[in-house]
Amino acid sequence: MSILKIMTAAAVLVGSILSFSLQATTIRYIPTEVPKDKYQVELVRFLLSKIDHDYEFVPTPAKSMVISRQISEIMSGNLSFAAISTNQQLEQDLRPIRIPVLKGMLGHRVFIIRDGDQHRFSAIDSLAELKQMMAGQGRFWGSTPIFESAGIPMVTPPKYGSLFHMLEGGRFDYFPRAIHEPYSEVASRPDLNLVVEPNLLLVYPSATYLFTAKSNEQLAVDLEQAFNLAINDGSFDQWFYNHPLIKDALNKVRMAERTIIHIDNPTLPASAPVDRKELWLDVDVAKQTSNAPHDLASQQLARTSR
Repeated sequence: MSILKIMTAAAVLVGSILSFSLQATTIRYIPTEVPKDKYQVELVRFLLSKIDHDYEFVPTPAKSMVISRQISEIMSGNLSFAAISTNQQLEQDLRPIRIPVLKGMLGHRVFIIRDGDQHRFSAIDSLAELKQMMAGQGRFWGSTPIFESAGIPMVTPPKYGSLFHMLEGGRFDYFPRAIHEPYSEVASRPDLNLVVEPNLLLVYPSATYLFTAKSNEQLAVDLEQAFNLAINDGSFDQWFYNHPLIKDALNKVRMAERTIIHIDNPTLPASAPVDRKELWLDVDVAKQTSNAPHDLASQQLARTSR
């Protein structure tokens, strides 16, 4: 082989290696226009913009997946991440990034009730009184064992959509929803006689993490690094409190005007970073501020910087 051919072959080889090394790492995500599901994709894009690693976002063919399928798709490599409420089994099966993506908001519950039933809830100010009512919960939801542990009576059908019709039909009294969920759910069902209850807030510690496959450690490390960078420089709080989903929820829920009822969460793993106050929405701070999200963000930032 001539020197020229050897040099040419070497150049092609080096070019191929460089091209391979410069290729973006693929992020497979679920494409959706549902605001609460779209939030996690927007969060991951925001976080990965803060580090020096090239990622290419590629949508999956499926536009929605139940949680059990998301877990299996992550394990098989067909999905790169998902935001899921944590538990011990999930943390054994997948790789958690132990920073709550919603600041614990999934454990801040307001109720969907039948329009005309408000008088039944107006005098409630304790867990004992709430237990006189029947809740509706999904049979396989991670929140259902938490309500069961608190002794809250429940009806637990297997299908999410049936809960709204069962509530209107009188099968139970209220449907607990995280504060960023109920307003759009009621608005999208104008044919049902349902409203959001304005006076109560049920709170328990809850951590929704980003999860990747255990084999996808580089993505997990990058997300962890980026998340901590964003928390330390304050940009995550700014992004979070100005996100339309969060801003709209805090404006509508009017936390300062609600009676708070606390319950425990025995399913929360001991590894949850409950001592990192900067990671959580503080309902006591929220009740002492105005209802404006920017005021709440300022109070939260001041609290965590002390």
